[in-house]
Amino acid sequence: MKRLILLGGGHAHLRVLLGLADFISKNLDVKLVTPGPLHTYSGMVPGVVAGHYAVPAAQIDLARLAAKAGVELILGRALSFDSQKVELENGEVLEFDLLSLNLGSLPGNFNVPGAMLHAVAAKPFEQFLGRWNALLKEAGAPRIAIAGAGAGGVELAMAMKHRLPAADVVLFSDQDSFSPDVAGHVSRSLQRLSVSFRPDAPVTDVERGPIVVSRAGREEFDALFWTAGAAALPMLQKSGVACDSRGYVRVDDTLRSVSHPAVFATGDTASLEGADLPKSGVYAVRQGAVLAENLKRVLIGKSLRRYMPQKEALSLISCGGKYAIASRGNWSAEGAWVWWWKNWLDRRWISRFS
Repeated sequence: MKRLILLGGGHAHLRVLLGLADFISKNLDVKLVTPGPLHTYSGMVPGVVAGHYAVPAAQIDLARLAAKAGVELILGRALSFDSQKVELENGEVLEFDLLSLNLGSLPGNFNVPGAMLHAVAAKPFEQFLGRWNALLKEAGAPRIAIAGAGAGGVELAMAMKHRLPAADVVLFSDQDSFSPDVAGHVSRSLQRLSVSFRPDAPVTDVERGPIVVSRAGREEFDALFWTAGAAALPMLQKSGVACDSRGYVRVDDTLRSVSHPAVFATGDTASLEGADLPKSGVYAVRQGAVLAENLKRVLIGKSLRRYMPQKEALSLISCGGKYAIASRGNWSAEGAWVWWWKNWLDRRWISRFS
């Protein structure tokens, strides 16, 4: 019997679960290992924060999806893995013939002094949404800081300001994350909502309070949320699998490890040889279809499909209310119609797994 372990419940593995439903037999044992029974779709989290969606509308039931596919769900957090086995935090050891990694990433720059103690990372979403819901129940007009002004940071800043108009929302950043045209759209949207933007003031220290230290000085807030970039999980490099200079698993165009043929990796976990892809769910979704096919093919000894990343990915940035910014290549636009387009795409994605 062949043993396949799907480590992580990310975007790509959702596609794998759909693809395996008609493939699993008595000669194939598949396990999905993930910390929780629900997958929260990142594309709809700003909408949850803004109040457009209830939390369940942005979640996928991994337990039900796994059961339908004939996959055993193991709720646990991976501590380490190597070329033959995965060790969980509870001490359980799972051996495999084939391993697929779709574990996501950690918040980037979280090594800023005090950040881990006094800031709330945007992922995992359960922890983030717990702190946000607590903030909604507090009296008065809170002061909210967000570290990181990429797409995730600006979406959360505008969603929070939309939900709490009286709040003072301040966005800290140390780099340009958008093209000039998109940056113009984003800047205007932040101004419309009265979100304070500090483009040249990265957070350099976080003190109890939380107090944010930057070029702008020392400022006290009721909450600090961290969305600054992405970092690789430390266990990837410790595994012995070949990783790039940032610690992500190096894969070829079949999404297979360049050093360990029994290991595949996708999404934020992977670094595709010859390409510098953003850490974005847009790419993980496309990779999922290729991964699902290649896991089947490697198990039956067939040649593998190649993954070809899209040259110009569509980006959709929600702006608090039912208004959004769209961009692809040199084209960009904004309006309520973009939000409804994004809403349709997001709900269609979720419905595939219902």
